[in-house]
Amino acid sequence: MLRRQLPNSYALRLLEESDADELFALIDANRAHLERWMPWVEHEHEPADVLPFIRGTRRQIADNDGMQTAIVAPDGRIVGMVGFHSIDWMNRKSSIGYWLARDEQGRGTMTEAVRAHVDHAFATWRLNRILIQAAVENARSRAIPERLGFREEGVLRQVERVGGRMLDGVVYAMLADDWPGRT
Repeated sequence: MLRRQLPNSYALRLLEESDADELFALIDANRAHLERWMPWVEHEHEPADVLPFIRGTRRQIADNDGMQTAIVAPDGRIVGMVGFHSIDWMNRKSSIGYWLARDEQGRGTMTEAVRAHVDHAFATWRLNRILIQAAVENARSRAIPERLGFREEGVLRQVERVGGRMLDGVVYAMLADDWPGRT
């Protein structure tokens, strides 16, 4: 998946090092929105801070260990990210993380972006299980797996430290046999 068009004219594409300034500017503009849920936000202080992440996304693909994609608007602007953390090939499973600029929410873009990644995981990689974990209080993030038919499997207590507080996380899973888009 080098580039994939989404139904709403948005698209997914791989990151390039030249995206560092734009990606940092997006994170910085959405800092207050993202820092409630994303532990990495507090460590992003300048464009150079996102370069290791971008380089890591390229290594991840080269190592066949997942994939991160930028979500781009019809005009080409990066508006968010979605991707696999890593792949457990022995057990044929992975997990997905995502975030979207505050002013881009509510259009179904993230639902379609996650759907595209799940389709890829099951059809191309032949994985069996995809997990999504979201903070219990993060209703918008939880709505994505719920909308896509993921099954809620439980709550992990104090599983993630974000901004000095410990957050409980809801775990959702989808199995290949249960995926409606399975080919």
